[in-house]
Amino acid sequence: MGKFTVAAACSLALFSVAVLGQVPPAQAQQFAYCKADIARLCHAVRPGGGRLMQCLKAHENDLTVGCAKELKGLKSRMGK
Repeated sequence: MGKFTVAAACSLALFSVAVLGQVPPAQAQQFAYCKADIARLCHAVRPGGGRLMQCLKAHENDLTVGCAKELKGLKSRMGK
């Protein structure tokens, strides 16, 4: 597995944990804008395996501005 694949997997895992509120609030704050979008658009999606990210990507035209910016920032930090 390449280093970017591992970094992407780690970022997605952290994102899944953050949106579920299982990390300290200071760290979860980073993805606070996507919580409402996940609840609204992806409520039936089981977290893990990149499923939440896939759901958000599938609904990218329906995302709030804040969540879209958060995802864009994540994408740029992952080097894509």
